[in-house]
Amino acid sequence: MITVQEKKRIQTEFQDKMDYDELLNCMRCGFCLPSCPTYIESGYDEAHSPRGRIALMKAVVDGDIEPDEDVKRSLDMCLGCRACEPVCPSGVNYGHLLEQARDIIYQNHQLTASTKAIRNIAFKGLFPNQSRMRTMTGLLGFYQRSGLQKAARRTGLMKFLPENLRTMEQVLPEVPSLKQLKNRPDHLPSLVPQKKKVAFFSGCLMDSMFMATNDATMKLLQYAGCEIVIPDSQACCGALHGHSGEKQQAKELAKRNIAAFETSGADYIITNAGGCGAFLTDYDHLLKDDPEWAPRAAAFAVKIKDISSVLSELEFDKLPLELPEQIITYQDSCHLKNVQKTFLEPRQLLQSIAGAQYKEMKDADRCCGSAGIYNIVESEMSMQILDYKMEQVQDTMAKTIVTANPGCLLQMKLGIEREGLADNMRVVHIVDLLLEAYEYARQPVGS
Repeated sequence: MITVQEKKRIQTEFQDKMDYDELLNCMRCGFCLPSCPTYIESGYDEAHSPRGRIALMKAVVDGDIEPDEDVKRSLDMCLGCRACEPVCPSGVNYGHLLEQARDIIYQNHQLTASTKAIRNIAFKGLFPNQSRMRTMTGLLGFYQRSGLQKAARRTGLMKFLPENLRTMEQVLPEVPSLKQLKNRPDHLPSLVPQKKKVAFFSGCLMDSMFMATNDATMKLLQYAGCEIVIPDSQACCGALHGHSGEKQQAKELAKRNIAAFETSGADYIITNAGGCGAFLTDYDHLLKDDPEWAPRAAAFAVKIKDISSVLSELEFDKLPLELPEQIITYQDSCHLKNVQKTFLEPRQLLQSIAGAQYKEMKDADRCCGSAGIYNIVESEMSMQILDYKMEQVQDTMAKTIVTANPGCLLQMKLGIEREGLADNMRVVHIVDLLLEAYEYARQPVGS
């Protein structure tokens, strides 16, 4: 419950910090409504639409309403997918408003002891510290390989977890050993005549739980003609912090990353996770009020490029790519499409694979319901959104679902498990599929 004193502090900070001109940009036209998953899945509740949330923010600033639990609930229910932004005729930067509002509320609202402890462990203790991320992932790998996982499932211990967490445990990737996690490169040469020098943003989860996908990314870059620099002083991108009301910590992580990459001499900074890439491109906004860091953030942001974009630029789709006959479809990463504006490149790469028939999914760009930790903290709405997504997947008759973000990948694996389709459907990151196609095309005939 938000106390009277907390409401006063929140309202004062809304008036002091919210971008009122941006709030006024919303014309209440409703163009955003058909693009908003929570508006649709809530039964067309205006409080769960972009224009409804903006109206609530403005009403708090104007003093027309108090920042009560209903306001907080509306903002918490938002996926932050930013699908409303490309369709907005006024160009409202909704994502920036949402992050600012959440930050004000969470920094001025006393959380329960358990919630505060969990947030401190995740946002301060775990994600900013790559060595701890690797240790945690190494422990997960031990759990998977030691027989503990099989024992936990066989004895029924998993039944004590909520259903969504039980299923999530089943879809976690097989992770590398702690020794493998610590043996990471900092520089790789091009394997063909060099075309570009790039720096690789390896991320926190991507370079631990999804290390194999990072390795595939670097191989593709080498095959495409890139020399690669991987700064070892880089940190978590800060997206989870920025989206969850921990903006100051996001700024600290941004500064660490800018400093890590600005001496790399790279043409581009490459990402392979849509959510990370989008937040990295927003560093210029995040640090716009800091005279020292604003120009450095702007120089950093313009170099961010998704792996599919650089592969398209370097004409990777002109190389021999082949797979066994199958139907493939693509699930957009919300932030890759809506923030980084990368939409056509992944599709062009997938359509260039011989043997694979590409079928576009209906509403491929509608959020899958993952949204960082949304599928854990807002499980019911997340599963509603996922159920709709899986209906569209099945209509394509695809054997392979391709994604460009780790959260989307796990969410779609969760959907496959929920629908009982694990025996005839898979989900893969686009770089893993492209590497598979590159290497398959080079197999000796008859092998």
